Amino acid sequence: MQITVLGAGAGGTAMAFDCASHGHEVRLFDFEQFPDNVATIAEQGGIHAEGDISGFGPIAYAGHDIDAALTDAELIYVVGPAYSTEPFGAAVSGKLSAGQTVVVSPSSCGGALAFKRAAGLDVHDESVRVAETSTLHYAVRLTEPGKIRVFLKLKAGNLLAALPGKHTDDILALIADVYPSMEPAKSVLQTSLQNANPIIHPAVTLSNAARIEMTGGDFLFYEEGVSDSVGRLIEALDNERIAIGKALGITILSDPEMGMRQGYMLAANYGAGYREAPGFQGIGAQPQLDHRYLNEDVGYGLVFMSKLGEQVGVETPGIDAVINVASIVMARDYRAEALRTPESLGIGDRSTAELASL
Repeated sequence: MQITVLGAGAGGTAMAFDCASHGHEVRLFDFEQFPDNVATIAEQGGIHAEGDISGFGPIAYAGHDIDAALTDAELIYVVGPAYSTEPFGAAVSGKLSAGQTVVVSPSSCGGALAFKRAAGLDVHDESVRVAETSTLHYAVRLTEPGKIRVFLKLKAGNLLAALPGKHTDDILALIADVYPSMEPAKSVLQTSLQNANPIIHPAVTLSNAARIEMTGGDFLFYEEGVSDSVGRLIEALDNERIAIGKALGITILSDPEMGMRQGYMLAANYGAGYREAPGFQGIGAQPQLDHRYLNEDVGYGLVFMSKLGEQVGVETPGIDAVINVASIVMARDYRAEALRTPESLGIGDRSTAELASL
């Protein structure tokens, strides 16, 4: 199959490697402001990987020409943080063809909706099938340009939903050789809410703010950053996320429960469960507070969850408190920025029943 991966960060590089290792012809694109990894992959003709999946994956094209990247693409993966979804959608606007399939991975709260709007596709347009996953399928780091270390490829617990949902099973079948453990979700709101990064990252970051600033992040984010009290903060936010899902008729698993299914964690515990999680061992803290753990996970994730909770009648005092504290610490108003909300995605006027039917 001809596969295009948009996004040459660690996640996109892992996905490109994995698809190539399964015999697909893979093309990799990123914007010109991210040249190093793309240039090295183009020069060496592929990607080196070590860890849970390893070897060398040949890449047919790596570069900044979106037309070249999309040549004969049957399947397109959009891989990156939340703030990359709309730029990638805009980059392919008017260039997609009927019959193509796009998978936004991870959703980062409403990723499929955001991509469709940016790409100029109506939410009900089925000429191009668009789906999203609840999380990235890998715990992975770029160790140097053109080389990744994969700490874990998920064995279970990654959900996929198409928009509209009737295409979910067909898309799962399309990607099953590379992702046989991918699971169907009820809707794109389930994939959005099941991603717990906005629940974990801001809570741990704010609880360790002085340590991050004073040491430049010279500590292990989970093993040393999640005390039992930090775990209680994560749990409070998680309970609110689960309650929003319940109001929509969607079952959202607690993060420790999902972490155990995915292979990250060994215990359904919000403190020691993170500290002792094999999938989180060795992961360092970010070097500064101005980082996606706040800018993405608060600005796109928690703000979206807070507004969605308000829309379906679920109070979110813990989530709102973290948004407020993060805004003070970073001297910016994440809520006022409204980077990703039901309104910005075009679903802000829908009833709970209408949201549940997405």
